[in-house]
Amino acid sequence: MAVSVLLVEDDQNISQLLQMYLEKEGYAVISASNGSQGLTKFRSIKPDLVLLDVMMPVMDGWAVCKAIRAESQVPIIMLTAKGETDDKVQGLKSGADDYITKPFEMREVLARVEAVLRRSSGVTAEKKARRLVYDKLIIDMDAFELIVDGKKVDAPPKEMELLFYLASSPNRVYTRNQLLDEVWGFDYFGDSRTVDVHVKRLREKLEGVSPEWSLKTVWAVGYKFEVNTQ
Repeated sequence: MAVSVLLVEDDQNISQLLQMYLEKEGYAVISASNGSQGLTKFRSIKPDLVLLDVMMPVMDGWAVCKAIRAESQVPIIMLTAKGETDDKVQGLKSGADDYITKPFEMREVLARVEAVLRRSSGVTAEKKARRLVYDKLIIDMDAFELIVDGKKVDAPPKEMELLFYLASSPNRVYTRNQLLDEVWGFDYFGDSRTVDVHVKRLREKLEGVSPEWSLKTVWAVGYKFEVNTQ
């Protein structure tokens, strides 16, 4: 069965071009011309991946991304004409897995789609027994739940994957590039600031919860999940 891609893009020329290239690569593409229509189609077809434009009528991409993320962990790639850091950060906060800045080359789009799908299927294949327990902290990748001090805390997929990866090897220091390679994939097209954004968001959820562990910055190197061994 072909991998299904929901393409939500209001520019008809871009939409038709993307659909043509994706279908040429064997993907089954369902298109929508605005955010509201895109959300409706998402709920009816349950696609394997969503390509989501940001600036759209009726309902913008940020709102659609948040609505999808509230009910599904399906991979989402944002399409945006804006390349500023604030827009990229907003996409990550909304729960997007990746973003592509217009104008883009079709081979870049295809590479990102393949990379995101590969990482997503890898997470699914390795879900078994992926549960870590520390004092006042449970990272459950089976249920995709983060429990902090007895309460479920909402966290986007990449925050969960990053925290799980760090906490799986307590006290080991990872560089930003290592984390990009392991969590986002070696062919990720972003930069190391992506890691900083996710760590900052995790710290907002975890700071001061327990004296037995913490998410530490190792200056000029990277990050580690530090566990107090005393």
